Amino acid sequence: MQIAKGVEWAAHAAALLNALPSGKGLRAESLARYHGVPGPYMAKQLQALSKAGIVQAARGRHGGYRLARPANEISLWDIMAAIEGPAPAFTCTEIRRNGPCGAKPAECKRPCAIAASFHAAETAYRESLKAKSLVDIAVDVVGESAHEHLRDVGRWLEREAVSLG
Repeated sequence: MQIAKGVEWAAHAAALLNALPSGKGLRAESLARYHGVPGPYMAKQLQALSKAGIVQAARGRHGGYRLARPANEISLWDIMAAIEGPAPAFTCTEIRRNGPCGAKPAECKRPCAIAASFHAAETAYRESLKAKSLVDIAVDVVGESAHEHLRDVGRWLEREAVSLG
């Protein structure tokens, strides 16, 4: 399974928005510059997050983005589904019914072992992402980051954050 870059960028953007104080937001350009990614592409990911109710956008000269709900209510699965959609990665085409020895429809009432295995793996994958919230990510980042780096991020946020009404 390959995950699009947009999912990674959206997750990083949401994690950074989680670090903002209440009433503050960041412009799409600031988020793109912070992560070193193209501005229009970051804006596209933020629009998808907004449509999914993960971030809230304030328009205008003093506009920006902030989380739309508490970080403990936003999972990595929410972000993934917002960017890539909720459709399953595996779709069974009932290939077992093809060819000279294909199974009869009556023999295919239950998913085959291959489809069942892919479904079980995808279910476990989704559940794992659903169990990891932005708060969990923040705890991991703080635990893994040098004090100086966290200080630099805090100073950057102070400079770049905009007041949202």
